[in-house]
Amino acid sequence: MCTSLQYTDSTGAHYFGRTLELDVDEPWVLTYVPAGMEFESEAPDSKPLHYTTRYGFLGVTAPARMPTKEQPLTQNDLKVCEGMNSEGVTFSLLAYPTVGGKEDAVANTLEALEAWDLGSFVLGQCSSVDDVKAELAKEHVHLTRVALVGDTVFPFHLVVHDRSGASIVIEWLDGEQEIYDNPLGVMTNGPTFPWHLTNLGNWTHLTNVDQSSAASGPFDVKQPDSGIATAALPGSSTSVGRFIRAVFYSNFTEKVADPDKAMHNLSRIMNNFDRPRALSTSPATGGGEGMKSQGIDSGNAGPPTEYTVWTNMADLSRGQFFFRSYDAFSWTSFDLSALEEANEPRAMLTSQLDALGGDGTKALLAGMGI
Repeated sequence: MCTSLQYTDSTGAHYFGRTLELDVDEPWVLTYVPAGMEFESEAPDSKPLHYTTRYGFLGVTAPARMPTKEQPLTQNDLKVCEGMNSEGVTFSLLAYPTVGGKEDAVANTLEALEAWDLGSFVLGQCSSVDDVKAELAKEHVHLTRVALVGDTVFPFHLVVHDRSGASIVIEWLDGEQEIYDNPLGVMTNGPTFPWHLTNLGNWTHLTNVDQSSAASGPFDVKQPDSGIATAALPGSSTSVGRFIRAVFYSNFTEKVADPDKAMHNLSRIMNNFDRPRALSTSPATGGGEGMKSQGIDSGNAGPPTEYTVWTNMADLSRGQFFFRSYDAFSWTSFDLSALEEANEPRAMLTSQLDALGGDGTKALLAGMGI
């Protein structure tokens, strides 16, 4: 489960937020990668694809392997699930368990880009959504099998935003890549993005204007308070219900000119997609949207339950990134322009941020080298 959305203030500046839900927590690593770093993406039966970052980026990453003393983690081992670069481009990986894949699609390709590496590739190479489209038109993407989620063929789709307000959704169905322009700036999980747009036609009655009184024959009835307009919103935490709610909140929430106030508004929006543990649980036969981590003990008794492991927000114009994990009350913020003083990748476990709050830029600069 994941919800991503774009909020626009009254000046036309754009802001981005997303939640990530799983039934367990993982050793997430917050990583800053400066410009000029070398990456290598190696798909099966292909020559390695080498690329160098043109732009520095900050990412929420998941280690692809366990480090050892002999083989410590490198930037290639940290797979970007969420992030933003110095140019205001964001990258988000959301659960999408209907990818499928053609196992021989890469057979005649000299170089291929592993799907797991798209985060570092997009954030390190691209300054706009148009750049992303152009780069992906040139590269073959090999759909990685992800051991962490049951060796499934890359069960994700991707969302990219830039500071102009442009947004795209990248999906694979039966191994075929599709890139959709996203005028709403909203995405959740399955079904496909075109399905969500079609379903939106079932919700043309939604408005933020309260209808607080009516006549029932000769009898007048009134609401005791405000808020009846939201009664028509879907109440479930399914991807379909969350998509509709995300469109509603991002569209109708007050538009302000002050970017700090805009971030406060976005924070209030994201709170509506915050899911506590055990709000709903999975039956023994399974359920959910296919995004289940394997072999990690959550430390929580009881049946599996998806919950909001972390939430992040971004001010695309000012280059500010905000992060909050499930165990944190407060947001920790990072300034990408200040992070540019780093000349090598820097990293922190996100668990280190729980008690931090406030500006975490200096703490990250003083964090682990990679």
